[in-house]
Amino acid sequence: MNQQKAPLWEALVKHAHGAAAQLHIPGHRSGQAIPPEFLQLAGQAVFTLDVTEIPGLDDLHNPQGPLAEAMALAAAAYGAEQSFMLVNGTSCGLMALIMACCGPGDKIMVPRNAHRSVVSGLILSGAHPVYYQPGVLDDFACLTGPDVCQIKQLLKENREVKAVLAVNPTYYGVAGDIAALAGLCHAAGIPLLVDEAHGAHLRFHPQLPPDALSCGADAVVQSTHKTAGSLTQSALLHVQGARVDRSRLAEALRMLQSTSPSYLLLASLDTARRQLALQGRQLLDQALVLARRCRKQLAGIAGVKVLSRHHLGGAGAAWLDPTRLTVSLLPAGLTGYQTADLLHRRYQVNVEMADAANVVAVISIGTREEDCRQLIKAVAELAGAAGAPVCWPALPQLPAPEVALPPREAWQHPGQYVALEKCLDLISGETVAVYPPGIPVVCPGEVIRQPVLEYLLAVRQQGVHIQGPADHTLRSLRVLR
Repeated sequence: MNQQKAPLWEALVKHAHGAAAQLHIPGHRSGQAIPPEFLQLAGQAVFTLDVTEIPGLDDLHNPQGPLAEAMALAAAAYGAEQSFMLVNGTSCGLMALIMACCGPGDKIMVPRNAHRSVVSGLILSGAHPVYYQPGVLDDFACLTGPDVCQIKQLLKENREVKAVLAVNPTYYGVAGDIAALAGLCHAAGIPLLVDEAHGAHLRFHPQLPPDALSCGADAVVQSTHKTAGSLTQSALLHVQGARVDRSRLAEALRMLQSTSPSYLLLASLDTARRQLALQGRQLLDQALVLARRCRKQLAGIAGVKVLSRHHLGGAGAAWLDPTRLTVSLLPAGLTGYQTADLLHRRYQVNVEMADAANVVAVISIGTREEDCRQLIKAVAELAGAAGAPVCWPALPQLPAPEVALPPREAWQHPGQYVALEKCLDLISGETVAVYPPGIPVVCPGEVIRQPVLEYLLAVRQQGVHIQGPADHTLRSLRVLR
């Protein structure tokens, strides 16, 4: 297919240059009713692209024109048999895949570091989770990709599992052996679904870890906005083979996606795909040069550690995305949370994520040298004022989840709010996830044992940002009666 084309973008430009009377939504009418302060900053032109499903612009829920062609071009660029455009993020795609593969009572194998949207997919589908625990890179207290041997054993013990879900790569850029995992799943006759939210760029440069589709995954969801140049909230879902029912998947997406999709988001997916298909190698060459230079200079600062290839090893840690910089100042006396806060307040440097041990910086196709210089200078100054080294907090030794009720049943079950301190041995009625990266600590239907309770109390005391519970202060938690 001709990757120079961007059919949806071209249709939108043609419409914007037309002179048709606009007696349809959205009500701002190409920016005429946009609040003036918004219009002054954003400019008029962008609002001419914010339209609805009028003739010539196709329908996301029944694509037959430029949207259908744009999705076919995306499939060709990414090596899929079929691709779907998403305007509700990778979260929407993960939920749709779980609904397409599982019904009430079906089992699906999921990693414990899955995004909280996976829990939403379990609730919507009625599926029962079989959890597996990724490995740990001890030097940075961060999780790795899937452990194929562990999953093989779990599949022997749970032969009725309908699908396996994996995260590739992790928020830290660590990737496992997806090809081996795909072979294992296919030998068992089940699909491999991959949350590749942080890997939309992988396919377009040979120095990056292999993308999941090329490794044989049956379905992959990617947050195109994270690393591939589209607008925030836009994503792509790719499918190959016959193990995922595509008609059921399309129906699930129709249920989950807005009936008023943003054409700004859709057009950004179309043009981002074209940019990567035509210029991805060149753009990623530049990003990789910056990332290597930045990594080398950061690693040369006393009191600073940077996650690199030589730290990998063991199950689930076969590859590292070099455009992800996981940086620890624990030897200089600063936790990841403290580092991120100081970088923001003192130096106007905003990183992607912080955890107890590290900060994560993303070197994307849009990163500039000045961004890297600011980061290096700021980290050097912070490390130069070193305090006593901090023993990094090991990942909480939480027990395997004790599931008393399936997530859907627990979510629907009557509950009450109880002071967090009094939740020991009770059954949670909601999800608590530290965000980012959005990994659940406890899910609906799970018994809150002592290690989990102690960790939640520590999260509350440290003021770590969370998502999920109605009480965001974590003073109370919804538990089941």
